[in-house]
Amino acid sequence: MGIVAWIVLGLLAGAIAKVLLPGRDPGGLIGTTVIGIAGAFIGGWLSAKFLDKPIAKDFFDAATWGSAIVGSLVLLIAYRIVFGNSRD
Repeated sequence: MGIVAWIVLGLLAGAIAKVLLPGRDPGGLIGTTVIGIAGAFIGGWLSAKFLDKPIAKDFFDAATWGSAIVGSLVLLIAYRIVFGNSRD
């Protein structure tokens, strides 16, 4: 997958992570979007590096999507812990 495909995957993974972890985030929509993109990159890299699961060339690979969503969730949780969770 190319860089544009990873960005699109990150946007979608960030949206899915936001649905799975609702609430107000300190960074708003733009912060959540950036977290989703970064989570996709980090999740894919960690999956390839430590789980011995190579990054698929196919956009619709379940393992790639799973690692991107989990990476986004982890970053979103860390972001809320570090910068505060304003669930009002």
